[in-house]
Amino acid sequence: MMQRQGQIEADGSPATRKAPVQPVTPRPRAQAEMSIPGRVAEFVREIRSELRQVAWPTRAEVVNSSTVVLIVLVLMVSVIFLLNWAFSHSFVSLFNVG
Repeated sequence: MMQRQGQIEADGSPATRKAPVQPVTPRPRAQAEMSIPGRVAEFVREIRSELRQVAWPTRAEVVNSSTVVLIVLVLMVSVIFLLNWAFSHSFVSLFNVG
C-alpha cells in the first residue's frame, strides 16, 4: 500500500522526493457567466479528479477487513447475549420469593 501511495520504492527503500509541482491555478471564471449545466459538468469533473487520487484497497484487503469485522461482530454479540442472560437469570433468582 505504501508503494502504491509513493512512499516507498519497489525494493522497499524510501521513495525519493520529486520536485514540488506548482499548483495549476484555474482560469478565473465569473459565476454569472457559467450556466447551471456547466457548473454541474465542472462539479462532476472535479469529483472524478478527486476519486482518481484515492488509494483504493485491494480485493484481499477488503476481504481481510470484512472477515475481521464479522468475527468481532459475532464475538461481541455473543458476549452481550451471555451477559444479558446471566444478569437476567441472576435477578430472577434473587427476587424469586416462591
